[in-house]
Amino acid sequence: MTTVLSHIPLGLLEPVRRAHPDVDIIAIPETGAIEAGIRGNVLLTQTWGAPNSAEAMMCGVEWVHTFGTGVNRYPFETLGDAALTCSRGASAIPISEWAMAMMLAFEKQLPARWINSPPEQWNFATLGGLHGRSLGILGFGGIGQALAQRALAFGMEVRAYRRSNTPSPVPGVTMVASAEALAAASDHLVVAAPATAETRHIVGRALLAKVRQGAHLVNVARGSLVDQEALREALDDDRVACASLDTVEPEPLPEGHWLFTHPKVRLSAHISWSGPGALEGLIEPFVENLRRFRSGEPLIHQVNVAAGY
Repeated sequence: MTTVLSHIPLGLLEPVRRAHPDVDIIAIPETGAIEAGIRGNVLLTQTWGAPNSAEAMMCGVEWVHTFGTGVNRYPFETLGDAALTCSRGASAIPISEWAMAMMLAFEKQLPARWINSPPEQWNFATLGGLHGRSLGILGFGGIGQALAQRALAFGMEVRAYRRSNTPSPVPGVTMVASAEALAAASDHLVVAAPATAETRHIVGRALLAKVRQGAHLVNVARGSLVDQEALREALDDDRVACASLDTVEPEPLPEGHWLFTHPKVRLSAHISWSGPGALEGLIEPFVENLRRFRSGEPLIHQVNVAAGY
């Protein structure tokens, strides 16, 4: 018998009920005590877990699935021998579209080019474009690969860097040997790597010293990958022309933080994952893994706890 304990609101789990109508799903609180006697062998939770994750694991949980991708804040120490999976790749399309939108907005000078009164001149502007521009993708998982496919269709030169020394799964993408080499060759540098101890502040002073003059930085990964004080220096001395940041550190930013008002920063509230069917997409890997769990097959999208992603 399979029983799912869920920190996720039950209203989001209709796809699970349709695919597995005989599975019991029990809502449990994220904070406070869990009702005595509740047992379950599967835990569906947030990517950051919950304050009572350790207590939930004591209910007989053998497998944990997080409703999202980045698990850098998950309390790994609560897992014991349980497997951990995530919805890796589920948000690749909307996030890659967001990154494309940010690059287009930078090149086409939007929204600054919108007008609400007669301009000094009609029919003329000095705009950029994506065709022929160089895109560097830092981290080449599902998001990076989805972005590469879209950028290639725009005629961009696409390079990528990732820790594993393996060929690109996307034809037309050149893999480079280091993050610094990537930065030096990129008009647009998109950060799409997982957040781990190893990648913390990978976009720091050393990398930003190598960045192509006037580059555009886009972060759709996690705020911890960018040293924000080093970024401010690079923005202020014009090495970086613009930073489009969907993720920052901390989240949410406190009122009055310099990122809210810097003229070269475009800031959004960690929404690049959003799009039609986004929530349903996040639950699909769990539905498939639940089938695998029940039939004794290997789970997909397993997290390497030692590596942190």
